[in-house]
Amino acid sequence: MTQWRSQTEVERKRLADKLRQAREAARLTQREVSRRLTIPQSTVSELENAQRRLDMAEMILLAELYGVSPAWFLDGHGHGNGRVHGHPEGPTASSH
Repeated sequence: MTQWRSQTEVERKRLADKLRQAREAARLTQREVSRRLTIPQSTVSELENAQRRLDMAEMILLAELYGVSPAWFLDGHGHGNGRVHGHPEGPTASSH
């Protein structure tokens, strides 16, 4: 049980990091995201700090806003916006 919980926490933190990276690559503040999606800024912060679970509807809205594929948040694959450093398919790679 502890191993499962630890793995889940690691995955949630990884997702939270990707959410932050994508937002920053899109050059948006948490406040701007909250205004555009009409959600509290605290929700954006909680998602980016792995304090709240991301549901599918939120993932799709954030992916559209950040210009990435929802799949990129989960596994790093799929269409990205070409701006996330070190992630060739995700928010910062340069296009060739």
